[in-house]
Amino acid sequence: MDVTLVGVLLVLGLACGFAAGLLGIGGGMVLAPFLTLVLTWRGMPLDLVVHVAIATSMATILFTSLSSMRAHHRRGGVRWRIVAAMVPGLFIGGLLSGGAVFSLVPTSWLALFFGLFVSYSALKMFVGKPPKPERQLPGPVGLTAAGAGIGFLSGLVGAGGGFLSVPFLTRSNVPLPAAIGTSAALGFPIALANTVGYIGSGWKETAGMPGMLGYVSWPTLLVVVAASVLVAPRGAALAHQLPVATLKRVFASLLFVLAGYMLWKSYTAFAA
Repeated sequence: MDVTLVGVLLVLGLACGFAAGLLGIGGGMVLAPFLTLVLTWRGMPLDLVVHVAIATSMATILFTSLSSMRAHHRRGGVRWRIVAAMVPGLFIGGLLSGGAVFSLVPTSWLALFFGLFVSYSALKMFVGKPPKPERQLPGPVGLTAAGAGIGFLSGLVGAGGGFLSVPFLTRSNVPLPAAIGTSAALGFPIALANTVGYIGSGWKETAGMPGMLGYVSWPTLLVVVAASVLVAPRGAALAHQLPVATLKRVFASLLFVLAGYMLWKSYTAFAA
């Protein structure tokens, strides 16, 4: 791994680590598009590059989520009751997604669905219409089911689940700083389940390739993580200082960018 590549990965790690702390998104969904470009530039086979980018991005969340979660917890920003209820579903959904479905779903349809869904979530958040006062979180069974859905969809796109869990929690009248902190805590079980699945499902596909553990590129992982864990606490600190309206606009703007990218990927895949 040359100096130029290390420098590029360090910059990506810094950006994604800060986003993980500030927005509770884990950073994986931000990282995956950039890793796709970097890995293509470095000669990764085209039939593997997207899978490797997504899997490696998800693996980084194992570390950024812990750093971010610790920072949010110190400020009382994690609702542990919600985390405990959702974890079983997150594991089930993540293992099913990363270990079984990940390599089977056509990129075109997956990207289209993801882009439309995230656009809708971003629009709702950007408009700022408050949730109905009577809307509350579901019970333990409902939270487990929600966790399964979030874990499954997160595994298909390499995200820590914040793009789903933050809107889900805020629509249930959980304050945004607490939703972001709780989402950061949810990122670890999502990443763990899916990373195990990626390693298993990609073991034969990448056999004999240097630096590969299933679909995960571990040298890339180490460099990105070294930078991201340093700045995730700073992002978390800022999340508890900014006005809620500002946080919502920042989060919604990021969702619009990610949705646009995924819709473009869907268009190019259908057109090919």
